[in-house]
Amino acid sequence: MKNFLQVIAFSLLMIGFFAAFSNFGIPEIQPAPPPVQEKLDLGAMTPERFITLGEKLFNGKGTCALCHNAVGGRAPPLDRVATLASERLADSRYQGGANDVQGYLVESLVDPSAYVVAGFGKAGSGDTESPMPNAAAGSIGLSEVEVNAVVAYLQDLAGTEVTVEIPKGTEGDATGPEPVTGTARTALASAEEIIDRFGCVACHKLAGKGGEIGPDLTQIGASKDASYLRQAILDPAAEIVEGYPPIMPVTYEVELYAGELELLVQYLAALK
Repeated sequence: MKNFLQVIAFSLLMIGFFAAFSNFGIPEIQPAPPPVQEKLDLGAMTPERFITLGEKLFNGKGTCALCHNAVGGRAPPLDRVATLASERLADSRYQGGANDVQGYLVESLVDPSAYVVAGFGKAGSGDTESPMPNAAAGSIGLSEVEVNAVVAYLQDLAGTEVTVEIPKGTEGDATGPEPVTGTARTALASAEEIIDRFGCVACHKLAGKGGEIGPDLTQIGASKDASYLRQAILDPAAEIVEGYPPIMPVTYEVELYAGELELLVQYLAALK
């Protein structure tokens, strides 16, 4: 009887320990704050604020800095693109319809294959097709005003005259590049929604469609397991795939909800 009571007492003690550990020892995963839907007050826009908006879009929603950065290798630098525009317009390889620097810069965002910098074309295209997506379409979806803001930023970055006319009025809601605290966004319900929302195909190819800046994910599950994929999303610098620069954002750890992360990981792991 004494042994029986000791077993019961020990069992209750262990149950209490694990209950306490589950409540206090395991960290709670908090959802990340979402990008804010901010209204662009174009009526109060100044040239300086427009250029600043362009810089934020370049580094945020536009995802430009993912490839055009100091690391180099996958996309040409853009710090002098405005000063090089006239030279590229006169190049025999130019296939676009722009007539001036501003037009060229706009075209480079919405029709990047109009002129491909030598050595930066899609593999096998002979530098006639760009791997860059249309920044005004798909998951990036910059508006006309946002495209012009990025152009203004690129002109200012190069130290050239900013020729973009500051828009008037109110454009409406536009996805802001900065996160805010407060009301959490609605969790995305499928891996497809997550891939679209976070613009994965801007860099990765899926089912034959998408960019070539990052590794092809079409059959990634055949060679990588869920554990690897989870780490690659949360800590992309932990293991860099040979032949690709370390440019994947390190912000998904705070931007993805825990449930969204698992949806995405399981989806990718099943691609075989």
